[in-house]
Amino acid sequence: MIKVGIVGASGYTGVELVKLIACHPNATIGAVTSNTYKDQSLTDIFPAMRGFENLVCEALDIDALAKKTDVVFLALPHKISMEHAPRFLERGVKVIDLSADFRFSNAKAYESAYQTHSAKDILKKSVYGLSEIYRNQIKECEIVGNPGCYPTSILLPLIPLLENGLIRTKGIICDSKSGVSGAGRSLSLAAHFCEANESFTPYKVGNHRHTPEIEELLSLHAKENLHITFVPHLLPLTRGMLSTIYVQALDTVAEKDIRKTYEKYYEQEAFIRIFRKDAFPQIAYVKGTNCCDIGFHFDESSKQITIISAIDNLLKGAAGQAVQNMNILFGLDEKQGLDIIQGAL
Repeated sequence: MIKVGIVGASGYTGVELVKLIACHPNATIGAVTSNTYKDQSLTDIFPAMRGFENLVCEALDIDALAKKTDVVFLALPHKISMEHAPRFLERGVKVIDLSADFRFSNAKAYESAYQTHSAKDILKKSVYGLSEIYRNQIKECEIVGNPGCYPTSILLPLIPLLENGLIRTKGIICDSKSGVSGAGRSLSLAAHFCEANESFTPYKVGNHRHTPEIEELLSLHAKENLHITFVPHLLPLTRGMLSTIYVQALDTVAEKDIRKTYEKYYEQEAFIRIFRKDAFPQIAYVKGTNCCDIGFHFDESSKQITIISAIDNLLKGAAGQAVQNMNILFGLDEKQGLDIIQGAL
C-alpha cells in the first residue's frame, strides 16, 4: 500500500487529491498538511467531506511527514514547492509537484515567467508529467512536474499532429476557457461572484505564465522553436476547461490523415477520447472525470484544422493527472483510483 502525503490539502486541488486517494485501492493517506488550517479536520474546512472528521491538517514538518509517506503531492503555490521538494527527495520520498516549479527543463524559461529558481539541480532531474506522452520517463524518475491545466488541454491535441508533420508551426492560435476554480481558493476580485457571474472575460492576454510552458513542450516535439498565440478566458463555471485551437495543415494533408493519426496515437489510452466526425467535446462531458476529449473540423479548401478539447481542470488538469502519474511511478494500472464516470450530466 502506497503511503501518500498531501501538502496543501485545504485548496481545491488538495481536496480533490484527498477524494481520489481515499478511493484508491493501493494507496492510503498518511498525512495532510495546511498551515492555514492547522489542527482542523477536512470536514471543518469542507463540510461536504463527511466521513473525513479524523483527517486533521498538520503544520508542515518535513522530517515527520517523510517518515510516514512514500510519495508527497505538493499542492502549493509557485516558489514554495521548490523550497520543499529537495528536502523530501533527500529523505527518499518521491515528489509530484502541482505548481510550475518543476515543469520546465530550461530554468531561464521558468524564470522569465515566474521568479528566480532556487533548485536548478532538481529541475534537471524532474520529468514533465503529461502522462500519455512521457510515461516511460515518469516510470524512472523521482520527481514529477505536473502540467498546468491549460497546457494539458493544448498539448494533448497538438503533439500528435506536430510529431507526424501534419501541421504548420506558424500561426497556431489557442483560445482557451476555464472555470473559476482554476484561479484557486484564495480570494481575488476576478473570482468574486458578482464579477464572474453572467460574464465571459479574457485575461492576461499576451503574457499568461502558461505560454512559455506550452511553447517549450511544443518546440520539443516540433524540433524547432515554436511560438503560439494563447488567449485564456474566465467562464462563469466552477470547474471545467475547453480549448479551441486553430492550426493550418500542410497542403498534402487530408481529413483521414488527421483522424488516423489521432486514433493510432491514442488507441491504447484510457483517458483520451477522440470524437467522431461532426461531434465535439463539451465541458459537461468531462466534468468529474480524468478524460481529455478531442474533436476536430477540417476545412479542405483552406486547410484549416479547428481542434476542440475539453478537460476537468481540477482532475485531468491537476489532481487526476497527478494520481495518474503516481500510478505510473509505482508501476500500477493508470486507471486505479481514476476509473470514474461523472460527466454524463
